[in-house]
Formats: sequence, structure tokens, C-alpha cells
Amino acid sequence: MVSPLSFEFQDVEIDEIAGFEGRVAILVGAEGRMDTAARRVNRLTKGAVKRLVEAGIKTGDARVLAYPVGMAAKAVDVICLEPRATIEEARAAGVALAKARGDAEVLACLGNHKQSAQIVMGMALRDYGFDAHKTAAPAEDARKVTVMSTTPAALKEASAPLLAIAEGVFFTRDLVNEPANHLTTTEFANRLEDMQNIGLIVEVLEEDKLEELGMGSLLSVGQGSDSPSKVVVMKWIGGEEDDAPLALVGKGVVFDTGGISLKPAGGMEDMTMDMGGAGVVAGAMRALALRKAKANVVGLVGLVENMPSGNATRPGDVVTSMKGDTIEVINTDAEGRLVLCDVMHYAQETFKPAGMIDLATLTGAIIIGLGHENAGVFSNDDKLCNAFLKAAAAEGEGAWRMPLGKAYADQLKSRIADVKNVGGRPAGSITAAEFLHRFVQDGTPWIHLDIAGVASVKADTAYAPKGATGWGVLALNRLVEDMFEAK
Repeated sequence: MVSPLSFEFQDVEIDEIAGFEGRVAILVGAEGRMDTAARRVNRLTKGAVKRLVEAGIKTGDARVLAYPVGMAAKAVDVICLEPRATIEEARAAGVALAKARGDAEVLACLGNHKQSAQIVMGMALRDYGFDAHKTAAPAEDARKVTVMSTTPAALKEASAPLLAIAEGVFFTRDLVNEPANHLTTTEFANRLEDMQNIGLIVEVLEEDKLEELGMGSLLSVGQGSDSPSKVVVMKWIGGEEDDAPLALVGKGVVFDTGGISLKPAGGMEDMTMDMGGAGVVAGAMRALALRKAKANVVGLVGLVENMPSGNATRPGDVVTSMKGDTIEVINTDAEGRLVLCDVMHYAQETFKPAGMIDLATLTGAIIIGLGHENAGVFSNDDKLCNAFLKAAAAEGEGAWRMPLGKAYADQLKSRIADVKNVGGRPAGSITAAEFLHRFVQDGTPWIHLDIAGVASVKADTAYAPKGATGWGVLALNRLVEDMFEAK
């Protein structure tokens, strides 16, 4: 796993600044305000910082003084951040420092800034690279940041839960970036089992158990692959033992060829990310366990591989879900909903959750509707949905509510079974959500998150380089904190 930056917190020791050989970061105000460390750097560089500010600098700007005279540093990174900066502005400052870092060690002089922990968080989130399969990976000993603060002990304590969340984000990114020949269903399950060492209770349901439970819908997706289908259950009991948990359910298709309804060759290599929903659930559970959230949360992921073979499910086949509903499989490339419906039913039958949220890279249609800026949000419960949208907005993760309705559900009527797995081209992401809605029990608050457009992208985002984003870990963690965690 890619490890977040290593942060060491210490008192402000201005005499150490001149001899530091990596990159030195300082904060200044738009009107030239400088704290103790910034003033020392300004003196060492014979007024270079003051001249830079006088030339014009505004909040959010990041300027570099390369190989500054009077200092051993490779560079001085000057970040303009006002004392009353928002969380978003502070994280953006951290992101700027992470982008500038390269492979150098960093001395971040944060002084008494009130949002210092969020600056640390921004650095941690952005300083990521997936190098597991490169022969020349960067040295880990370069991933060190020394933070000078007027209150280092308090800053360390405030940063700890944020860095735990960042580790959860990294875990998700690693899983989503991993090639399918490395992240098989078995390897995925093994990595989740390893999280027992951080306090999660993990159970792996193998194919014989899934058959016993009647998960014919899920099993139909993986039957064309040599990789065994599995369901992994992760439990975090941080609240009152008798409190109903929040259930997080993730689609974990480790590779999606489309099955017999084979996808075009162009771009199929990106289908290693079709387990993105399961990746977010895993990362969120890791974050909650590491920060010891005072809530009960259960994460369930269905792990399958969708391959064409002589044993694969065919278009026109009828399969039976754990709920008992029969499903006419019109398109074997609409497989994620077949996985989710059984895991959702199992989650409700087993845990009687206070709420349920499923996540999936479910439809290309949601990308047509919302691009790569927002995930699609579908819900049967305004209170839960609004709380999630608020949490996502607070964490800078785009999310947009989409409609549900009987007319969309009617598109799924089948001539020969209880329901079809697709409803045609119109409103494709909504009919997919309505298929899942069918498997939500009365009285269960539910959200479906279609993350096809946001799980992995081709350009840098606010907190991540191109590739897997880890979208959703921050928002789910915030939702748990806001709505389910004991105060």
C-alpha cells in the first residue's frame, strides 16, 4: 500500500531553517503579513520574500524561490494564506505544497495558523503516486515532512484523525489503480481480511455459502470466470453494541469484459476500476477503524469477475436473486446491479441497518448526464440524502441528486420474469437505480451512489493526480461523523 507522507511535529526553531536542505514552506498574508518563520526566511534571502509579496500575491497563490541565497534549501515555497482561511483554502495550500515537493523532504513552517491541520491534510491527500509496478519506485525515506508549529502536540492530535482518513483514501486509490491480474477476487478478499489487524471484524463468504444463501443473481455474474465469487463483510463496532449499524455496500467487479455482451476493445483496459464501489467501502471502513469512530458501520462488498466463457451467463437467461425475484438478463454488461441486489438483500436481512448506502461504477449513462464532476445520488429518504449531500459538499466531493419514479421502474418490466436487468437507453442510470430500489425493504433509508464518472479520471482533481481519486471516502466519513457517531 502507498503510505501517506510521514509527518513529524515540532516547535518553531528558527535557527534550523537556514540549514535545512530540502524545501522550506512558509505562509504569508496577501498584505505582506509574516510570522516568525517567514520573517526569518525573508532576512536570510535578503528581502526576497517581501519583494515577491510586493509584486502581487493573493490568497491561494503558491510561489517558489528556487535555490535561495543565504539558505541551504533547494527552494522556498511561499504560500499566501490568510489567518481566517477556510478549510478548503487551507487544504488547497497543502495541495500546492505537495505538488511542489517532488521527492524532497519538506520543512513546513505553519506557526500558529488555525487551519494547520487542514494544510497537513491537503498535503497528505495530494502527495500520492501508484508506483507498485514500476521498477524504479521513489524511496520511502524521502516522504518526510517536518512541521514547525507553535503548538506541535495539539497539531499532532488534531492531524491524527485526518491522516487516518487520508490512509483510507489511499487504500481506495490503490485498490482501484491495481491491475486485474494482481487484484483478483481472492487477493481483494485477502487485503480486506488483513484489516482485522486494525480492529475490523472481517468475514469472507465463499461460493458454497453464497449458493446456500440463494445469491443466484450475484453468482450468475462470476460464473464465466475462473476467479471465485465472494462476499466480504467488514464490521466496525464503535458505538453502542445494540445500535443498528449503517450499511455500506460496494460493487466489486475486479474486471468487466461485459461478459457475452462483450465491450468494445477500445478502453476496456480501464475496466480494472469496475470494483470502485467496493474500493470506496473498503477505504471508508479503514478510515473509520483507524480513527476509532464512535459508530457502528458494516461494509459489504460483492467480489466477482465478469468474463465470457462456455459457462458464462447468456443474454436471455433468467436468474433468481436471494430475495426470490426472478431476473431476465437482457445484457450481461449490466452486471453490477446483479451483484448489488443480492448483497443489499443480505445486508438488510442480516444487520437490520439504520440506513444503507450502495456505491458502484454502475452506468456510463451517469457520465453522459453529470460528466466527471459529480456522482449521481438516488435516494428514498430525504433526511439521509440531504445529510450525505451536505457531507459531500463540505469535503469538496461533487454529488448531485437524481430522480426516481414508477415510470422509470416500469421500463424494467419483463415478459418472462419478475424484472429485466436493463430498461433501454432512455434514463439508463435512473432505471439502474430503480432496479436496485426494488431490493430495498420498506422502512430502510437508502442511497444509491453511481460513481462511474468520479472513481477514476484522466486529469488531476483537487486532491488527487489522474487515475483513481478515492472519491467518497471523505464524504462517507463525514456523514458517519455528522449523523451516526455518538457525540
